[in-house]
Amino acid sequence: MNLLLFITVLFVSFVVVRIGAVAFQLTGLEWSVAKFQSLSCFTSTGFTTKEAELITSNRQRRRIASMLIVIGHAGLVTLIATLANSLRAYTLIGDKLSRPVLPFRLPAFLVPVMPLVNLVIIAAAAYLVYKLFTNSRFAKRLTDFMRKRLVKADAFKTVSFEEFLLATDGYGVSKIMVSSKSPVLDKTLAKSDLRSHDITVLAIVRGDETIANPRANIKIVEGDELICFGKIKNIREKVS
Repeated sequence: MNLLLFITVLFVSFVVVRIGAVAFQLTGLEWSVAKFQSLSCFTSTGFTTKEAELITSNRQRRRIASMLIVIGHAGLVTLIATLANSLRAYTLIGDKLSRPVLPFRLPAFLVPVMPLVNLVIIAAAAYLVYKLFTNSRFAKRLTDFMRKRLVKADAFKTVSFEEFLLATDGYGVSKIMVSSKSPVLDKTLAKSDLRSHDITVLAIVRGDETIANPRANIKIVEGDELICFGKIKNIREKVS
């Protein structure tokens, strides 16, 4: 039972970190930063002063970070407790072979090696869970599913627009996420009519990939983040 609980908590921990990363991204953080910050909050490690300010200066991000920290501590305590119990022999303390936890009595010669068997199973399970969550196809499907559920739940306000640099006369460089209601959705850059509004797409961020100087025939899909230069007002109206 302890072994099964350990594997379950380990799997759920990976899921929680991924949910936290998606939530951070929806508040405006870049994906790689969102993943790192989610893991940092969950494990309470790796926080740098500069990146911590991205979290503490935003109310929604503080709420997400708080939940990750609380769940992370609870998960860590559970993992340690279940790991310790899993490495014990299948007997109760003070009653070495008379009351086995298993539904059948273990042969006496097997009792001393059971902790080692459990350790091997735990290591194998941890490796398989890690490989599963680092599989690009599985990670993408899971991330897309979580993003849709979080947006649908409307647990917090989704930020789809971020201003990087403001120049004179209302011009600037901005990053904006393409939503399901965006006027440029499913259009190529050539047919998006952005250039006629003095908007230049410098790059497209699609998942973990950054497409610099995108071609005119590239199609814009939901979830894309367009890094644009132009009048901020026009970018807001013509992209979001």
